Amino acid sequence: MPAEVSSASPSSPALTKRQEARRRRILHASAQLASRGGFDAVQMREVAESSQVALGTLYRYFPSKVHLLVATMQAQLEHMHGTLRKKPPQGATAAERVAETLMRAFRALQREPHLADAMVRALTFADRSVSPEVDQVSRQTTMIILDAMGLEDPTPQQLSAVRVIEHTWHSALITWLSGRASIAQVKIDIETVCRLIDLTAPEEPARRR
Repeated sequence: MPAEVSSASPSSPALTKRQEARRRRILHASAQLASRGGFDAVQMREVAESSQVALGTLYRYFPSKVHLLVATMQAQLEHMHGTLRKKPPQGATAAERVAETLMRAFRALQREPHLADAMVRALTFADRSVSPEVDQVSRQTTMIILDAMGLEDPTPQQLSAVRVIEHTWHSALITWLSGRASIAQVKIDIETVCRLIDLTAPEEPARRR
């Protein structure tokens, strides 16, 4: 599945077309290496060689392998988001649509288990220095969920529910990758947590008689 499209963090200076193309090559190389051999297969020197950039240039874009793999996850989620927009979920309720969306994203990662493991391990290892990249992953996941809900202006309670859903999805990835949960169990957990959406839906004002 490795996606070849990504963008810089909103807080980063705007990249030139050449810099953006270079960044795409780096992220694509990272995804390709991770797909073949997981976290340990992503070596900065090999990424630099594969993406045809100098090692020093690579480190200016991504100070460490963890920075690189977390950014790779953001790129993968962005690619998934584009796919989901082309074929939106069909559930009757917001909870059903979000559950369908997250399971489609999960199955996309399931097709690339080495890549999924590398990206999730990087998220787990991330310290404060990787906060901008981690925040980008969180923002992208939030956008995917809100799109599935059909919301543009969520309430604080709805955003809180979205955060809990994100945490559960991330935890489900970890337990599945470690062999402690089946796909069926993951689906049940995702569907269960998505019911929070119904609980946080704003109440309609009572009609006057």
